[in-house]
Amino acid sequence: MPPHTTPLHKEKAMNLGLIGLGKMGNNMRARLQHAGIDVVGYDTNPAVSDVADLAALAAALPAPRIVWVMVPAGTITDAVITDLADVLDEGDLIIDGGNSKWTEDFKHSAQLVDKGIEFMDAGVSGGVWGLENGYGLMVGGTAENVERAMPIFDALRPEGPRDEGFVHVGEVGAGHYAKMVHNGIEYGMMQAYAEGYELLDAKKDIIKDVTGTFKAWQRGTVVRSWLLDLLVRALEADPEFKDIQGYVQDSGEGRWTLEEAIENAVPMPAISSAIFARFVSRQEDSPSMKAVAALRNQFGGHAVKELD
Repeated sequence: MPPHTTPLHKEKAMNLGLIGLGKMGNNMRARLQHAGIDVVGYDTNPAVSDVADLAALAAALPAPRIVWVMVPAGTITDAVITDLADVLDEGDLIIDGGNSKWTEDFKHSAQLVDKGIEFMDAGVSGGVWGLENGYGLMVGGTAENVERAMPIFDALRPEGPRDEGFVHVGEVGAGHYAKMVHNGIEYGMMQAYAEGYELLDAKKDIIKDVTGTFKAWQRGTVVRSWLLDLLVRALEADPEFKDIQGYVQDSGEGRWTLEEAIENAVPMPAISSAIFARFVSRQEDSPSMKAVAALRNQFGGHAVKELD
């Protein structure tokens, strides 16, 4: 664990309620606890939960409370925030650290304002490696709430200068907006590496070491990155990707990025191509390619490959 995580703000004990103890949430709990933060966790799985329900979570935290929500975006996040509103008090703070769409933050903030409950959104990047490496954090909310939760952010972020792993992007919604754009960029970067891999792998007559080629790019080249490091790791485990099906899902943030690009007339050819490539990966027999094959046959008499 990074040395900066222990101890943090020792002059004042820090408490946090954490809802959602899946693979990422559980790692976050461990990192926070290592930094000396007292975490009370709740999950619908009693095997990993510290308390039986949200009321017990609220009762276990000293006021004013801070509660971090780390559950799937959409209806589950909506339900958790609605239930929290019934057990928290004026002056408490809810942080949504999931992958909610940024427009949902406005709704949640408005939902809580009449009860005097504060709200922040936090875009979190780091995945399963966050426990060891720390999490990149992009947050939206008031400056006062950012300062109030800073010991938590400092515990979660990577070692090093704060501004290289944490940013207060702006008001409520800004954190998730920044994370949305981050994930859109991620789509494009992954697609570029993937296309390079396919071309190298296709040229076996002269390319004898595809994995070694990517590995040689890890230092000194302009394409080095953590994503490249992870690709090398995957290639070393399975150089031909024989155990992986070429089917790629998307979390939704890439689509939201494109929606915003259209809304703001911002050209995004690389990111849009990356998202559409994922759609293609889910087609066993592309209807559009069937249409192209039929058209070539119609105007040029080109042969078509018929189904058995």
